[in-house]
Amino acid sequence: MLGLLLPQRCLLCGHAGVQLCARCRDALPVLPPPLCTRCGAPTAWPVARCRECSGRRLAFASARAAVAYDEDVRRLVGGWKERGLRRLADAAAAAVVDRVPRPEAEVLTFVPADRSRKLVRGYHPAEQLARSLARSWSLPCEPLLRRSGTSRRQQGLPLAERRRNVAGAFTATSPVEGRAVLVDDVYTTGSTVHAAAAALSAHVDVVTFARAVRSLGLGHA
Repeated sequence: MLGLLLPQRCLLCGHAGVQLCARCRDALPVLPPPLCTRCGAPTAWPVARCRECSGRRLAFASARAAVAYDEDVRRLVGGWKERGLRRLADAAAAAVVDRVPRPEAEVLTFVPADRSRKLVRGYHPAEQLARSLARSWSLPCEPLLRRSGTSRRQQGLPLAERRRNVAGAFTATSPVEGRAVLVDDVYTTGSTVHAAAAALSAHVDVVTFARAVRSLGLGHA
């Protein structure tokens, strides 16, 4: 009934039917290889650590994303996170499954929501994505992290402030045995997933729908 009253249209092309049509999903920008082995940034040649992550302490073993965070992807993420277009979570998960190899892991978890933002939205995008991926990858999805304090929104903060803002922001709800996949919607600087992975105290591979791309990251082979 709701579909009759409010017909679904692709957020990018306007075609009726779904919030992200198959053609637009297939046209989402790929992250061109080679990628930094550690943080997943596009690089000029294969490297173990690129200019973006070299010299930084990172609590995760690797990070991979399905798409580059360009203007179209920004519109999708905005519709998903701020406009209540919840069905985009499954479209985002489908893009991840198509483009990111399934990590070897025993459990999948997600960066927990700020309580006030979850109350306003009524749902948590990272959790939605994680649960959809868990079904596709046949992995259990567990809420292994919680927020241990308040923090400002990361959006718009410079890199150093982002790191300070989330330092100590997460605690583990239970010990993690084996390897874990940590899911978030967007990888911007890696500060949030680093802080979350540090709280898990385990081998953590990060998976996100989108990733910000600054420039080709030269680094150390």
